[in-house]
Amino acid sequence: MQPTGQDGGHYYRQGTAWYGPKCLYLLYMTTDEALIIGCIQGDINAQRALFEKFSGKMLVLCLRYATDEQEAQAILMDALLKVYDNIHKFRKECPLEAWIRRIMVNTAIKHYRKKNKIYPVVDVESVSESFSEEPIISHYGYEELLLLIRQLPERYRTVFNLYVIDGYSHKEISDMLSIPEGTSKSNLSRARNLLQKTIHQNELLKNERSG
Repeated sequence: MQPTGQDGGHYYRQGTAWYGPKCLYLLYMTTDEALIIGCIQGDINAQRALFEKFSGKMLVLCLRYATDEQEAQAILMDALLKVYDNIHKFRKECPLEAWIRRIMVNTAIKHYRKKNKIYPVVDVESVSESFSEEPIISHYGYEELLLLIRQLPERYRTVFNLYVIDGYSHKEISDMLSIPEGTSKSNLSRARNLLQKTIHQNELLKNERSG
């Protein structure tokens, strides 16, 4: 059954969102375009539909950066408010999901910076590079990887997320975290070493149990 607006006009449905008569033209657009215009107009149904479409993926991203689920939820909601407030600035230079993802990462970094002091620089040349060049996470599913990453100390976890998973360069990470590039590189090296040790220990336990 179609809902009826206060003006007596019928609403029209696209996916999980309902649009009023003034927004009927949205039905002829792609889903993301409809959501963007609906959110710009302050349509609560469009906002809800955007939340339902992207919140699951973005919560997983927030969990990678957060200390616990409560913090991840706080990052997610903070970032979504920024999405709604700034969606009129979206210029379609990238997919909507990528734009939202950037906002999520930036919000997670702001939460990180509020909690942590800037750590002193560590000379990257003094850090052991004993980890294998072969990807150490290639045989792990995403949920297993998430658990491993969340075991890392926060400063190592943050750089690992930014560089390995979200694709930022050390220069970009340096600017985002206000740390020297050498510190970014050393934190990444330490994160990889810790992950490799954890994976090695896990493999030993599996072999002991199977044996």
